[in-house]
Amino acid sequence: MASECQGKSSWPELLGAQASVAVATIETENPYVDTQVVLEGTIVTGEFSCTRVRVWIDSNRIVTQVPRIG
Repeated sequence: MASECQGKSSWPELLGAQASVAVATIETENPYVDTQVVLEGTIVTGEFSCTRVRVWIDSNRIVTQVPRIG
């Protein structure tokens, strides 16, 4: 589904980065998306959205999963 979305769709280079850096990078590289910072273990909805990138973090605010559109 990500191929139907506009702009860059994943950011593997942000794995291990600080959440604030990840959010700024994603929103600069793809102005069509909004980011959601989510703590590991949080329950979220499962629907796909071309305008959302979830940034999964640990308690130290380090990105723990590759951010991607969805």
